Amino acid sequence: MDHLQAIKVFCQVVESGSFTKSALLLDLPKSTVTKLIQQLESHLKVKLLHRTTRQLTVTTEGQQYYQQVRKLLSELDDLESQISGEQAIPRGRLRVDVASGVANDILLPLLPDFFQRYPQIELDLGVADSNVDLLSENVDCVLRGGALTDLSLIARKIADLSVLTCATPAYLATYGEPQHPEQLQNGHQLVLYRAGKAKQLRPLRFTCSSHSLEILTNSRLILNESTAHRNAILLGLGIGQLPQFMVQQQLTQGLIKPILTNWHTNPIPLYLVYMPNRHLSGRFQAFANWLQQAFAPYRAY
Repeated sequence: MDHLQAIKVFCQVVESGSFTKSALLLDLPKSTVTKLIQQLESHLKVKLLHRTTRQLTVTTEGQQYYQQVRKLLSELDDLESQISGEQAIPRGRLRVDVASGVANDILLPLLPDFFQRYPQIELDLGVADSNVDLLSENVDCVLRGGALTDLSLIARKIADLSVLTCATPAYLATYGEPQHPEQLQNGHQLVLYRAGKAKQLRPLRFTCSSHSLEILTNSRLILNESTAHRNAILLGLGIGQLPQFMVQQQLTQGLIKPILTNWHTNPIPLYLVYMPNRHLSGRFQAFANWLQQAFAPYRAY
């Protein structure tokens, strides 16, 4: 058995969830993939995967083994990249976790430029609003908005995203346009957002001069995913607060209207977050520097 190849094949099977997909991605016969997994399980004397005709599941032991060997493979990849001059020509896989709204509305449309500049870098993007554990899930970095909660991590600010309080013209024609945030507590419906792993409900926040207040009552709908949150407001289900980049096109088309413009909400800081003891590979540095330039138009000044 080629032990290193077997480990790489096992990781690919876990990540793709399929022997067939793994064989295609690795350009190996499916029988070779099956044989290597069987040899690895025999060597370890433990079952790593449960496989039926319909489903592939990872055992508890398999999940523990995957987390450890994936980290080792990443470190090996970093070492080889260092020695082979990756700093000059960045290449290899970079695992990045990104919030849904940022991924769909900013990052994905900009990626053709990134891949044109760095054709040998492969991005493995996790798209979700909930925070991930960088160490246990073997993620190189995350792109997240809001206050930092884990001060043991390193955070590089990428942008400050402007926030709008908004609703559709149809909603405002039905319920009227509020002139003061306190009016939202009587006769209006709110569409609120529940953020992060803690699922903390985010109130609507308003500041005018030295006066600040938060509104949390009269919620008609609560969502925990930013793209769905935006879509609910665009469907006229209520008033909400969104980063401006998520509704810029609809603002131009008149499909959404900013309200309470004499009041403002502090911009959302957007950070690139990573482990302090992680080797900063050439591909990571290339991605981080590119982000800083690419997100410049979305900063609040």
